[in-house]
Amino acid sequence: MSRRPSRSAVIPILILAAAIVLWAIDTYRQASPTRTVAETREPAETSPPPSKTGRYETFQGCTLAPDRGNDGDSFRVKLPDGRTEIIRLYFVDTPESAFKSYGGGENNHRRIDQQAADMGGITPQQAVEIGKKAKSFTLATLEKSHFTIHTGWDSPFDDKRYHAFIEVTVQGRPRFLHELLVEKGLARIHTKGAPLPDGTSERKHEDRLFKLQSIAKANESGAWGL
Repeated sequence: MSRRPSRSAVIPILILAAAIVLWAIDTYRQASPTRTVAETREPAETSPPPSKTGRYETFQGCTLAPDRGNDGDSFRVKLPDGRTEIIRLYFVDTPESAFKSYGGGENNHRRIDQQAADMGGITPQQAVEIGKKAKSFTLATLEKSHFTIHTGWDSPFDDKRYHAFIEVTVQGRPRFLHELLVEKGLARIHTKGAPLPDGTSERKHEDRLFKLQSIAKANESGAWGL
């Protein structure tokens, strides 16, 4: 019959085993140094610096910035470097989204009348409703994802609103925001134009916009369906 080892004999064996385990853990740590939180974090997404294409500076990775004046064709944007600027779309004018009165007896009612007449002779009230839809469409589109701005920093009215082309992604492909507004019957072709960043002439692009407007009329989109 074998004898069980005494407690005094077992303790040294356990101490030796623990020492071996601790040595193994320490050796593994030295071979695989611990990475810091900063090292394991995914690198932050960065947008490329602005590029120059002909007369335009191009900014990728722009976002919409909150502003009470944001509407269908004019809005504040945040550039990748943190600056915010008010951008005005080339070629298009969306109707006012509300009847407004200003100091000195001025108001925007005559402008709304003109917008209504240019968009198929709808009523001023209908024009304002289209203006609301244009505002909702533009802001929802710009809030959805980052977008690209092409601007020459021209401000014809010297009001720190700079004309630009806004390029957004729709169904996986780039589209100009002003084209989408015309296509949906939410804007009239009426304001400053300019050559496209790819060199397409102002006249040629204006012809394209009128073709898009004809399609909107045929489909009774937006104002053309009222």
